[in-house]
Amino acid sequence: MAGLLALGAGVPGSAQASVSAWDGPEADVAYHGRVALSGARLRIWMVPENDGPAALPNATVRVRLSAELADRQELAEGCARAGLREVVCETGSLPLHGQGRHIGLLLGLRDRAPEVAVRVDTWWNGGATDRNRANNEHVVLALDTGDAYAF
Repeated sequence: MAGLLALGAGVPGSAQASVSAWDGPEADVAYHGRVALSGARLRIWMVPENDGPAALPNATVRVRLSAELADRQELAEGCARAGLREVVCETGSLPLHGQGRHIGLLLGLRDRAPEVAVRVDTWWNGGATDRNRANNEHVVLALDTGDAYAF
């Protein structure tokens, strides 16, 4: 431990930060879409976007629910179930200042719920850093009305 501390002892603070900082690409991934709950069916439609400064070959968006999913699901291509209340989907390539593939999900819930909280965030960012996480982390409360709620 003392040897590790001594390695950084003579290095100025900003130099230490640059040694430990991620030197990979940077991208600003964002998600925009709608959710609607009707009975025990939850519809989610979203478009991933990238404001740069680098393009990404792919990323993974995660959708987490406050209610359990039904046992059987027919998921869109590029999507997989990741738990009792969780689905992940690849975004496809995210060009600089462009959109990924449109993602549409029709999820069956185990039981009918009067409301479901839907959390959308980046599960894997394609190896890039994202300094603006405010536009890729959303929580939407969908009421069992069939109405669409935007994020």
